[in-house]
Amino acid sequence: MAIEVRIPTILRTYTDGARTVEGSGETLRSLLDDLEARHPGIHDRIVDDAGLRRFVNVYVNDEDVRFMAGIDTPVADGDVVTVLPAVAGG
Repeated sequence: MAIEVRIPTILRTYTDGARTVEGSGETLRSLLDDLEARHPGIHDRIVDDAGLRRFVNVYVNDEDVRFMAGIDTPVADGDVVTVLPAVAGG
C-alpha cells in the first residue's frame, strides 16, 4: 500500500494530468522528495527554502499540516495527502 496524493488542477502538468499519484515516505518532506523523483518539477511548486509555500495548503487525512509538524508531519501507507492552492480574493 502507498500514500495517495491528490493533485490540484494547476499542478497536473507535472503528473501527466493525473488527479492522484502514489508516493512513499515517512514524513511529508520525504514524500515530496519521492514525488519529485517520479514527477520532476512538482517539488518546487509546493515547497521553498522556508518550507511549504505560503499559498499552498497541504492536508494529511483532512488535517492541515501547518497545525501539525509542517513539512515534517509523519505520513504512513494508506494516508491521503491533499495539495490545494490557497484561495484568495474579495
